[in-house]
Amino acid sequence: MIKALIIDDEPSAVKTLSLLVAHYIPEIQELKGTNDPHDGLRLIKTWQPDLLFLDIQMPVMTGFGLLKQLPEINFNIIFTTAHDQYAIEAIRFSALDYLMKPINGDELKEAVQRFLKKQTSVLSNKSLYNNFLDNIHSVSRNDFKLAISTTEGTVFYRPDDIIRLEGDGNYTRFYFRDNKTLLTSRTLKEYEGLLQPHGFIRTHKSYMVNKVYVVNYCNDGQLIMTDGSQVEISRRRKEDVMKKLKSF
Repeated sequence: MIKALIIDDEPSAVKTLSLLVAHYIPEIQELKGTNDPHDGLRLIKTWQPDLLFLDIQMPVMTGFGLLKQLPEINFNIIFTTAHDQYAIEAIRFSALDYLMKPINGDELKEAVQRFLKKQTSVLSNKSLYNNFLDNIHSVSRNDFKLAISTTEGTVFYRPDDIIRLEGDGNYTRFYFRDNKTLLTSRTLKEYEGLLQPHGFIRTHKSYMVNKVYVVNYCNDGQLIMTDGSQVEISRRRKEDVMKKLKSF
């Protein structure tokens, strides 16, 4: 049995999401909603939901402010937002989930299915949300830290620390400037959308590089990186790669 709580300052938003949950999500058997973040804090402590749908922008207390009030986070959160691109990027960098308003039923189902598949501990939850709060209060996107989940836990790296990424089916291996490597069970495609605005270039279906660590281009279609590795450029991506490198 899953208990879910909705916190949103707009009564219509709580009502709409409640109806969507009732229609699309039979796994949620208990659902409560409130327009008051302070009441939401009380419900979190006394009712102890498994899942929280949390609005980001609320005038009395933002979703970020609410999270800061919690001594621990032993539940999962799906953020809801209308247009805050900075917050969305901070959420995605922290490997957390969100829904754009107006909320779509199919997207709601997908987000809840991702929640059902998670087996995260209280400790890992707290680290992810702490990283999110650090990201959202960063002066610049360049200071965001990317949450990378591995079999040994989640680690956090700034994009500037990453030299390159290598995809292998449903897995991606990271290569860092401190000579460490990490393997995570997310696809290279997922990281492409996150890291492209931070100077990363997709050179091949299996490779992506941080352009600040490119040393040279070889005529045989290879990039030489600062760690001595050679990264292949596919024929169809060559023009785009060269254009991005020249602009840099």
